[in-house]
Amino acid sequence: MKFIDKKIEEYCTKHSNQESKILNEIYQYTFNNEKIPQMISGSIVSNFIQLILKSINAKKILEIGTFTGYSAINMAMDNPNCEIHTCEIAKDHAKTAKKFIKTASLENNIFVHCGAAIDTIEGFKVNSFDFAFIDADKINYLEYYKRVVMLVKKSGVIILDNMLWSGEVINPKDANSKILNKTAQYIQKDSRVFNTLLPIRDGLMVCYKK
Repeated sequence: MKFIDKKIEEYCTKHSNQESKILNEIYQYTFNNEKIPQMISGSIVSNFIQLILKSINAKKILEIGTFTGYSAINMAMDNPNCEIHTCEIAKDHAKTAKKFIKTASLENNIFVHCGAAIDTIEGFKVNSFDFAFIDADKINYLEYYKRVVMLVKKSGVIILDNMLWSGEVINPKDANSKILNKTAQYIQKDSRVFNTLLPIRDGLMVCYKK
């Protein structure tokens, strides 16, 4: 489901910060080589994330779901002292992301953890991240959130992508839409955060940790 008319989306993109050469290269590669290229975050979501990162001066960042590296590289750009830990279960995606990270000369800023994110994040300290972006397998979204909210510092921000799931969350029938609906309900009742669900692309849940 498209929440915004294509022409309006193009107008928004035209009047927003333009993606860099390396991000455009990753975007083109993804749509030419990946089976499900729509998993890429894209420029509108990435610009919104950049805005949040700049506003809170985020330096230590956690990402669950690397895919081809677009969002991780976006978060590291114009942020020379940042440290990004990104989790990816698919070896081929991790390999692709590492290739682009090297091309962007960001090997000292972005660290790819290949394996199940649930296991990887167990090794991180609580209250150690300024920002977290969750954009991975939907079936584990609630568990990801429960753990990530403890890893993010006070005044930090968590963003979960695909929280509208093409509108299927309104009347959830499949496993993914049901768990996303359940995750939204859990976050809504979580007194640790101030949250808002935005109809940007496929739905961004933005959580500010009090």
